[in-house]
This record gives sequence, structure tokens and C-alpha cells, in this order.
Amino acid sequence: MRRTMAYTREETENVEVDYPIDQIWENIPNAISKLEWSIKTTDKDKHYMEIKTKGAFMSYHSTIKLVLEQINEKTTRLLIAGETPVTTITAILEFGRTRQRIELFIVTLAQTMEKQQNPTPNPKP
Repeated sequence: MRRTMAYTREETENVEVDYPIDQIWENIPNAISKLEWSIKTTDKDKHYMEIKTKGAFMSYHSTIKLVLEQINEKTTRLLIAGETPVTTITAILEFGRTRQRIELFIVTLAQTMEKQQNPTPNPKP
């Protein structure tokens, strides 16, 4: 009988952004929707969210745990921890995927926030 060993690859990222905590919190679902990911758990009081990414061919989904901390009225810290299950067979394919998904989330959230700050004007008829 052949056995496959499974474990998780973990990555973390801490990012400070110049937006109020409530504004970030309200825009996270928009970024997740744009990525076609899903929210597994949310706790608004603790500003905690658990996000499930999509898997791909020969790769598992990742779980991203997100905590927001208010630094001051206009600055928020995002504490992001991601983990992806891997096996000895998929380890090479999964290398760097968790980091990639965290970075994709940060970029998509930034685009969502920027779009909210600078909405596209409606063309005049």
C-alpha cells in the first residue's frame, strides 16, 4: 500500500493601508467576489474573516485568515495568514501558491478601494 503524506504550507503578510478600518471591512467582500472566492467565517466585532480560495487543476484551495487592526482613524493594519494543503505529490506544483494568492488578494482589494475613491464618471449622452 502506498501512502501519501499531507501537510500545509503557510505564509503570512502584514500590510498597513491608509484607509479607515470600516471602509476596508466593507470592501473586502467586493474583492473576494471579484476573485470568485468565498467567505467561510466572519466576525465583525473582531474584524476577523476566513476566506476560501478556488483550487485549480492539480492544486488545492487555500484558506486565508484575515484580521484587521485599527492603528488610527485613517490607518488600518491587515494581518493575513494563508495556508494551502499539499501532499508529497503536489508539493512542487503548490510551491509559492499561497504567497501568490495572498498577493492577489492584496492587489484586488487595493483596486477595489481605488475604484471606490475614484469612481468612473458616467459618459454624457
